[in-house]
Amino acid sequence: MVNEVVRVLVTSPAGIYVDGTVGSGGHSEAIAGRLSETGRLICVDRDQDAIRISKQRLGYLGKRVAFSKANFAELDMVMRDLGIGKINGILLDLGMSSYQVDHSGRGFSFNRDEPLDMRMDLDDKTNAGHLLNTLSAAEIEKILRDYGEEKKARAISRLIERERRKGPIVNSLQLADLVRSIMPPYGGPGIKDPATRTFQALRIAVNRELENLKIFLGKVPNLIEKGGRLVFLTYHSLEDRLVKRAIAEWEKGCTCPPDFPKCICGKRPLFNRVYRKVIRPNKKEIEHNPRARSAVLRAAERI
Repeated sequence: MVNEVVRVLVTSPAGIYVDGTVGSGGHSEAIAGRLSETGRLICVDRDQDAIRISKQRLGYLGKRVAFSKANFAELDMVMRDLGIGKINGILLDLGMSSYQVDHSGRGFSFNRDEPLDMRMDLDDKTNAGHLLNTLSAAEIEKILRDYGEEKKARAISRLIERERRKGPIVNSLQLADLVRSIMPPYGGPGIKDPATRTFQALRIAVNRELENLKIFLGKVPNLIEKGGRLVFLTYHSLEDRLVKRAIAEWEKGCTCPPDFPKCICGKRPLFNRVYRKVIRPNKKEIEHNPRARSAVLRAAERI
């Protein structure tokens, strides 16, 4: 949904905009195309490969673009280091980049025979293989249930515990085949692979994705200029629920009881949502990019 993202995000061509998950730079390049010569783009990603790739793609922008290897939860520190007070808009695309899935070799895909790593930031110490081979079955079950909403979390975690007694679980196909072995056969268009939720849960746990999103949501109202926009692309219910609740809370004003003669809480709305309903990719985009089928766009404007 590149066109929709850019259209809703860029309200001031001379402003400062942040792509908090730059990936391979597709959204950033489109944002830059809407900026004037005095506009500025800040590209942030925790994945060192994403920074390298986006630098190669966007280097022609010269001093109009800056790159920072950082977690979007650290955006306030990135801005401080760049000498930026407030910005005019932030995009947070919370999906996996095609590079990470297809070319990183870190075990994000359940259809590739790769080491079970799943770290977005290779400077992090804990990877997916470490979790699978050291946590108890109960701890693995909790990860699968909490982060994957996997109904067969207990059966999968017990199978993992039994399997690793024979030897460590070290690659992505090994794990995917284990999960598939206790699931009904699947097939047909739009039907998810049985391993999808397990891989999602492990990736979220390894990268502390929900924790980082919560930190970001707590900081972001103080980072955006009035009239600036905040745009999210979410891909599963856990992260979308956090974003939806945050926007709803930001829209609330006074919380005093209705019988109070005047407000004493001092609470004022921080954002207004841009769309009353979420925006989803159309059929044509899904046909072109099947991974976009679960994308949800939400946007809010600072007031």
